[in-house]
Amino acid sequence: MGSMQGSGTGLRERKKQQTRERLAHVATLLFIEKGFDNVTISDIAEAVGVSKMTVTNYFPLKEDLVFDAHDLAVDSLARTVRERVTGESACHALHRAYVAGLGGADPVLTGHASPGFARLVHDSARLRAREREIDEQREQALAEALATATGAAGHDLTPCLAAAQLAAAHRVVFRLVRRLVRSETPAAEVDGAAAVAAREAFALLEPVLGRYAVREA
Repeated sequence: MGSMQGSGTGLRERKKQQTRERLAHVATLLFIEKGFDNVTISDIAEAVGVSKMTVTNYFPLKEDLVFDAHDLAVDSLARTVRERVTGESACHALHRAYVAGLGGADPVLTGHASPGFARLVHDSARLRAREREIDEQREQALAEALATATGAAGHDLTPCLAAAQLAAAHRVVFRLVRRLVRSETPAAEVDGAAAVAAREAFALLEPVLGRYAVREA
């Protein structure tokens, strides 16, 4: 009985995830085609064949239909710090993970997207504002991960200051990628430019943060 109930729960969760993904996918296509402000929740519900309430239950904010990977984006830098290898600093781990994410391996981390998606976000003040909120949340999550990793006291500003610098380096390279994607630069060239920019950005932080939050054995 328990296994059957568990199986049913798993099936429901998969169906909910499929519905969520379909809503985000269809909505984003409509936004790219017509513009973010020109598409209503009703338009999305009709295109997917669900009620307006279903859309808002999954996505209370219209902007999050575009940023459906919100949770992954917010946790991306913090996760890299948590998963850094023995002897690796936070700065080195973030540089390594960014370069490893190029080539389509981790578009949430690197900023890779379709030209239509990149232009959609760039052309909408509401979406740009939402992306800035995500940037702030990602930096805060990174600060918390650094505080945990270093055992910093609550009054210690070092994790926050380090997170601000490391997140800024990531953000600068991320936005470079988005700019190149908007101009339809070939993917290989985008990756090459991003790798160079990441090396330069994290190298600038090396004198101060190169030995910060090194994972002990």
